[in-house]
Amino acid sequence: MPDSASGVTQSYRNKNRKKSDAELSNYLFGKIPPQARDLEDAVLGAMMLQKAAVSEVIDILKPDHFYHEGNKKIFAAIIGLFDKSEPIDILTVTQELRKMGVLDEIGGAYYVSELTNRVASAANIEYHARIVAQKYVQRELINISTNIINEAYEDTTDVFELLQKAEQEIFTITDQNLRRGYEGADKLIMKAIDEIEQLKNRESDLTGVPSGLYDLDQQTAGWQKSDLVIIAARPGMGKTSFVLSMARNAAVQFKRKVALFSLEMSAVQLTKRLISSETEISLNKLRNGNLEEHEWVKLVEKTKELGDAELIIDDTPAINIFELRAKCRRLKQQHDINMVIIDYLQLMSGMGDGRSFSREQEISNISRSLKTIAKELDIPVIALSQLSRAVETRGGNKRPMLSDLRESGAIEQDADLVLFLYRPEYYGMDELDDGTPSKGLAEVIIAKHRNGPTCSVITRFIGQYAKFVDLQESDPLFEGLTPMSQAINEGEVKTITRKSSMNNGGETESSGDGDVPF
Repeated sequence: MPDSASGVTQSYRNKNRKKSDAELSNYLFGKIPPQARDLEDAVLGAMMLQKAAVSEVIDILKPDHFYHEGNKKIFAAIIGLFDKSEPIDILTVTQELRKMGVLDEIGGAYYVSELTNRVASAANIEYHARIVAQKYVQRELINISTNIINEAYEDTTDVFELLQKAEQEIFTITDQNLRRGYEGADKLIMKAIDEIEQLKNRESDLTGVPSGLYDLDQQTAGWQKSDLVIIAARPGMGKTSFVLSMARNAAVQFKRKVALFSLEMSAVQLTKRLISSETEISLNKLRNGNLEEHEWVKLVEKTKELGDAELIIDDTPAINIFELRAKCRRLKQQHDINMVIIDYLQLMSGMGDGRSFSREQEISNISRSLKTIAKELDIPVIALSQLSRAVETRGGNKRPMLSDLRESGAIEQDADLVLFLYRPEYYGMDELDDGTPSKGLAEVIIAKHRNGPTCSVITRFIGQYAKFVDLQESDPLFEGLTPMSQAINEGEVKTITRKSSMNNGGETESSGDGDVPF
């Protein structure tokens, strides 16, 4: 008896595997898939009756949204005429179907003419089209769910691959079908005024997520919502240390929620760097564990605040853009994160759908997707990027340019801000352009700023603690400068912002109120 039952079960599975997704879902559930055949006919009929109706639904529907095979082909014919800017009516659609060689398949000219007889006007065509689209989404969800159910029953299925596949397919449906609509100028103006009023009443000059570097925040007003920020440099410049310093400042000092995706280093390695930065115990000592008694005490005391910070680190290697998008959405929903950091862009993999793309196309897609994530979640997304070797072969001061961004011009195009890290000391240069000793100094070059100025900001890089900090009064760069008028933390803070050579500017002082990081 058990053998017989087992044989029936195996036969059932084998039979199911041969069925298509739609047939399988019908077979299992014994129900007709969600559809709105009468509304499909009404939408197509209205599009052939009134010219304006086509524009109302052309961006809502696709041929696959129609359940009836004939209606799919008719809608495809209408799209073809629309793309060629040709008239759309019963006669032109019939002719287009004849050219496509599918007129007889859909029921001939009679079926096309019957569609117009089933609708009186196009008054509610948009509403009808959205119902048709919703029915398609329901069918797709059923198909995906059926596949997941079947694969979940298989003993050979990798459960983590199945989870990834399910999440990827669900988000593909969301991305392709549930797009945000447009808004009228009146509503947008009210939203803009509300934001301006909120900014007027704020206590700080910063409107975005602070970097914790005072001079940089004066130029950017913090990392702004929906912005894609690219921070690029050659290897060894301290990109990871820079974003770790920013993540620490935002999470610890300003109590923001930050998600850091590290594709290059493990979460434990990054945490050691954070501990070194926070405790000012060298990384070598932390790696070796050769700490003095007082350093152990310092380690415990200084890491308490760091441990309480809402800083999330994900070290999934070679993460693809679908996984990243899913994780960011989940973190936004569960933790309401304020900022995402990716270290670094070139280590991400592409679509993961088996299609073959050039590396430039893949990086372009990743760049556009990161911008989409920033807009969708309404948070700043900061991505590190490598620079090409052209920087090394170039003569002069080897200061990076936008054309040095590696593998794709789309990175420059998609980014709202592009920042370069530049340390002359790395290239054996003892002085900055103005003669200032370069030892321990780093330039943060704002090469592209969609909503603000381009300039260079000077910071201090402390290599043994792997962190970037603002310049202090003791730095030689400040000798002879006029102090700022505002006192911060019971002392006068003097800062300077040097105009980048890309703008042919000189030195200008910046002033304002704010907290000195670290």
